[in-house]
Amino acid sequence: MILYFLRHASAGQHLASPKKDEKRALDKEGIQQCGYVGRALSSLNVQVDAIIASPLKRCTQTGSLFGNELGYEGKLQVDAGLRPEAGLADFRKLLDKYSRQEAIMVVGHNPNLSQFLGAIISDSGCEASLELKKAGVAKVELRRSSGSLHWCLTPKMLSTLYDTAVESSRPKTSRK
Repeated sequence: MILYFLRHASAGQHLASPKKDEKRALDKEGIQQCGYVGRALSSLNVQVDAIIASPLKRCTQTGSLFGNELGYEGKLQVDAGLRPEAGLADFRKLLDKYSRQEAIMVVGHNPNLSQFLGAIISDSGCEASLELKKAGVAKVELRRSSGSLHWCLTPKMLSTLYDTAVESSRPKTSRK
């Protein structure tokens, strides 16, 4: 299985009230991140069978916007195994639930999403940790209970990648 880890895009400052924070939406920068990062992934031919998001608004928005950019036609799935307080056991249950899929994208929060990523790619299953920036994406090839990291890209890297791809696809004008 190919597993894409996507941290939700920018959503402003954390709110003190947990109930209000759960409903915190993406800000303008986050919406823009979803556009250019999603287009960059599309230019890399990223295709997924399922997009699964934390139930918090900023994650469901990120998942939906990315899905649009990728041409994903399925329904966004929501799973509590990606909530900020979810543990590795919850995440492993989520993976078991979607184990028949060839490629899935999980949309969640730090620090647990980075910890899940580290646990999946480490031999010991718990010691590695990679920090995902907001709207950052990592691609892992999962085999049974461990995986190999193929790449981990920041939004800035993806923006540059997309800009380069667009520039190289423009017709060249001849000079005389």
